[in-house]
Amino acid sequence: MALTVLIACVAVTPSAAGATPARGECATPSVDRLQQWLASGEGTTVPATGSLLVPTRHHQYAAKVTFLNAEWHVVVVWLANEFEAQVDLSHSRGFLLTYSATEDLYVQLRPASHWSGGAQWLTPVPSTGGRTVTRFFSLRPGAWTSLPELGTPAFPFDVAVGEARGLVFVGKTANELDFRGLRINGYVPPCL
Repeated sequence: MALTVLIACVAVTPSAAGATPARGECATPSVDRLQQWLASGEGTTVPATGSLLVPTRHHQYAAKVTFLNAEWHVVVVWLANEFEAQVDLSHSRGFLLTYSATEDLYVQLRPASHWSGGAQWLTPVPSTGGRTVTRFFSLRPGAWTSLPELGTPAFPFDVAVGEARGLVFVGKTANELDFRGLRINGYVPPCL
């Protein structure tokens, strides 16, 4: 009886190394399967409300918004593509954001149980001088803080990570923003 031995070669891909696996876009407009990039109506923005998604080359989309005036502006990304959903990101290392910004801003991680109000955990999103860059943002508690002007969160950071409803981009200065990618380690958003 002959014995056949099969040897498999396994290539280490980004997903095997811990990065989020490659995936297709949704049938409707999305950036990395995130379909809900929204101007909230808080602060003077263009567009003022509604979707930020605009077509780019090769049937892809970008989320573009302009902040006007020296006031707080708010842009929302629902992580599971609907408001009532939440995501447990407690095992995620963080996210890769591909963007351009003419000024500094912040991103807040807002949980379902404490969605409203400015007193949220946040981390700085540095200006890129208008160039498109990709940066990693850690979900380590030490990488997140709060702003006295917006208030101190009344909940621990692990609640924000465990009940993540959305990422909310906020800024107090005029800014030209263009989001081209948002990949969260260990999480693939569902298409709706």
